[in-house]
Amino acid sequence: MAAGQKLYPRATVKKIVKAHSKRNVTKNVDVLIFLDYALFLQTLMKEASINAKQAGERGISAKSVKKVTELSLAKFKG
Repeated sequence: MAAGQKLYPRATVKKIVKAHSKRNVTKNVDVLIFLDYALFLQTLMKEASINAKQAGERGISAKSVKKVTELSLAKFKG
């Protein structure tokens, strides 16, 4: 990706978050949301990998991800 190229419109993300939360948002809220999302996905994949190994599967399947989704979501509920 070329230097200076934006991945997403930051102002649009902020407007959406502000509209849904009905609160003022900070300057870098979009970055924090992305980092929280990345951490959630990392945790979800780690838990799904553990679940798949315990079930004797060769790799991570949709079934193993579905089993751990509720647990991972509960960890990130704010």
